[in-house]
Amino acid sequence: MGVDLRQVVAGVLTVTMFVMLGNMIKREHFDSAHEKLPGMAEEIRYEDKPLEQGITSLSKSGGPWNENSGELKPCWEKPESDALGDSKGSITFSLINGPEYHISQISAAVVVAKYLGATLVIPDIRGTNPGDERRFGDIYDVDKFIQNLDGVVNVVREQPSDTSAEDVAVVRVPSKVTEDYISEHVEPVFRTKSNIRLATYFPSVNMRKKKTQKSELDAVTCLALFGTLELQPDVREVVDSMVERLKTLSRKSSGQFVAIDLRLDMLEKRNCQGSKKCFGIQEIKEFLQKVGFNKDTTIYLTQSRWHSSLDTLKDFFPKTYTKESIMPVDKKAKFLSSKDSEFEKVIDFYICSESDVFVPAISGLFYTNVVGKRIASGKNQILVPAIIEGTSAPADDYLSSYVVKKNHLAHACFC
Repeated sequence: MGVDLRQVVAGVLTVTMFVMLGNMIKREHFDSAHEKLPGMAEEIRYEDKPLEQGITSLSKSGGPWNENSGELKPCWEKPESDALGDSKGSITFSLINGPEYHISQISAAVVVAKYLGATLVIPDIRGTNPGDERRFGDIYDVDKFIQNLDGVVNVVREQPSDTSAEDVAVVRVPSKVTEDYISEHVEPVFRTKSNIRLATYFPSVNMRKKKTQKSELDAVTCLALFGTLELQPDVREVVDSMVERLKTLSRKSSGQFVAIDLRLDMLEKRNCQGSKKCFGIQEIKEFLQKVGFNKDTTIYLTQSRWHSSLDTLKDFFPKTYTKESIMPVDKKAKFLSSKDSEFEKVIDFYICSESDVFVPAISGLFYTNVVGKRIASGKNQILVPAIIEGTSAPADDYLSSYVVKKNHLAHACFC
């Protein structure tokens, strides 16, 4: 009995569709992971879905590396420096919980200050523990921050000494604050007190671009998110030296390396075993293997110090490193052995933003804001893990949907 070739082809296509559907269902466990954020009264759902197949192929260097698309150009225009009127009051606030939060907190404060015509006071930086407090200039470049906002809002380094605590009203604002919210909830208080302190809360970590009509503050939001914060020289030097070290260790992959956001304390909190809210060490190892990374791949982990449980990953990928093994010795006392982890968080955020490939083992705000910085710089190879059936799969099947669908807020800010 002869075989109908059309039936064979149809059968293969059907099996392929079921495999893709299975991957989609499994990926949704990761996409809908939950995280409690400061100031939140409700749980958060994370937006990322499986993707269509892309263009990645195994390169001569032995891995599914893509070339960067090149840094994008901002779509916004900065106002002229003489566009500002007299200040009507002041806005104070603090940066808390790490750089992935700082970006959104800065954006909210700048947007509020612009709308109200208020002067923005340089914030301090506070850690998660009581007493963990740093100056803004310990991590970020103060002069560049003021320069980047020139013509947008007035910025001062300190609040006037004649302003007392009784003169300042505390106002809560969402991380993606809107003109309507400011008009209804912030402006009435500002008119009465003239000096307000913002407390930013995060109702969602979703960073999808808006489908609504653009407002006059959209350009300000883009500038605040992507064009204000720059590392101060000492921190920038450490990040650059670590990135350069990783590239040097990656000679067999043409200087390319993978950064993985994998922190053991977070994995324990999320109870990853048997759950797809996040991915454990063994699952990440198998994922990397199946999408084509070989034993010569250089890997950077956001885990600060080595733990024996990471040996599972290192057994196959011997070039796996944490901060303690690649940070310059003379920098460890300040940046790795300090009383809090603020410097470590900043280093992780920027290395993950600048690596050739980024793999988030944990979903959340770190992931979404790293994605934004990577999109702006043209580093689109962001692979969201999944449990892969079979022995291999194209890496582009697991590209972040923010990249494939071009629906991240960064896509509204860069052309």
